[in-house]
Amino acid sequence: MKEIVCKLLVIGAGPAGYVCAIRAGQLGIDTVIVEDKKPGGTCLNVGCIPSKALIHAAEEFDALRLMGAGKHPAGIRVEGAAIDLARTMAWKDGIVGRLTSGVTALLHKAKVKIVHGRAVFLDGKMVEVATETGAQIIRAENVVIATGSQPVELPALPFGGAIISSTEALALKELPKKLVVVGGGYIGLELGTAFSKLGSEVSIIEATAQILPQYDADLVRPVQRKLAERNIRVQTMTKALSSDDHGLRVETADGKQEHLAADRILVTVGREPNTSGSGLEQLDLDRSGRFIRIDDRCRTSMRSIYAIGDVTGEPMLAHRAMAQGEMVAEILAGRKRAWDKRCIPAVCFTDPEIVTAGLSPDEARAQGYDIRVGQFPFSANGRAMTMQSEEGFVRIVARADTNLVLGLQAVGQGVSELSADFALAIEMGSRLEDIAGTIHAHPTRSEAIQEAALKALGHALHI
Repeated sequence: MKEIVCKLLVIGAGPAGYVCAIRAGQLGIDTVIVEDKKPGGTCLNVGCIPSKALIHAAEEFDALRLMGAGKHPAGIRVEGAAIDLARTMAWKDGIVGRLTSGVTALLHKAKVKIVHGRAVFLDGKMVEVATETGAQIIRAENVVIATGSQPVELPALPFGGAIISSTEALALKELPKKLVVVGGGYIGLELGTAFSKLGSEVSIIEATAQILPQYDADLVRPVQRKLAERNIRVQTMTKALSSDDHGLRVETADGKQEHLAADRILVTVGREPNTSGSGLEQLDLDRSGRFIRIDDRCRTSMRSIYAIGDVTGEPMLAHRAMAQGEMVAEILAGRKRAWDKRCIPAVCFTDPEIVTAGLSPDEARAQGYDIRVGQFPFSANGRAMTMQSEEGFVRIVARADTNLVLGLQAVGQGVSELSADFALAIEMGSRLEDIAGTIHAHPTRSEAIQEAALKALGHALHI
């Protein structure tokens, strides 16, 4: 058997892996990437991109239904709105196909060799890949593990049949009449809301006291109101017990059992790293719980082995993975790099959207900061009014002594597009005066950022 020998072997072609391989190729590093599915990983194929396509289609359809019911605030009326879910899914698949083909083209452009198959470690510098044409041995000077993550499966609700993960939910050809979502985190709420807008009757159960438990109550409250307006049933402090042919049996906060009718049960209780079946047990890698432990250069406990993306722990976000991949490629090219990011923005594509960067007020206080907080509502923002979406606000958190910005948060329609502004302000070490003194275009939602800074300084202009 002829071996492939390279300087860099990347295992996994998701956002972490393909970015690492492309940048390494650009820097002249002899690179091989191994992937057993399509390039792009979970994000491009069965996660970020297809879910946002489905959310967009659901929003468009829901708007048309409101027009058909004569409920559009601007007086627009459209009759006979309908949706062909199979065609919607085909459109979504077309977008995915364009992006995955683009990733393949970029890898080829960077002169990265792509090997299709599943890699299994033989030792710290050699893997065996089961390809369609047989086993292939690859030996590398450096290895980057970028195998991603997968949905967590509950023992009482194994995937199969009516019990589905987000992967199967994004491939349905028929709309569930009754959908129960187990898990009130961002994946469950995003997909549950989308299916509600498409016409499903949706119930959401969450084991903790609040949906979206990673966000503070002020940010979650507008989302809760929208769920209530849509008649989406939400039950917190509720545990899933078992399923049958007719739905899901749960235990409520008061200890009583209840049966929720459903023809599909969507389980979204988190994700776990893909570390089994790849021979990692042959390597002496330090772990942090289920994840691979890394340092500030993404080095593992074994020389010349790096790990990036979801296998390295929270936050399990594609943009974090990409940044890690780019950094590791440059380190291997001899450049001085280390992970020194001040914040990683996070977006929840619910209705309305939530975006956070840096510290919340409670987090800042917990770290011992005396803070100023400025909050400006979209109900006082002209652009939000013209878009008939006044719910939500922008909030800014800063040190009281220096006015250094520690965090920015927002909830509202389209606020995901503010994430770069939030992160840039924190990365650049902005102070309240910097944001307040920057001219923001009118009329835009971004004016709320300036107004929040002015509010924190004690002289907001439009509230």
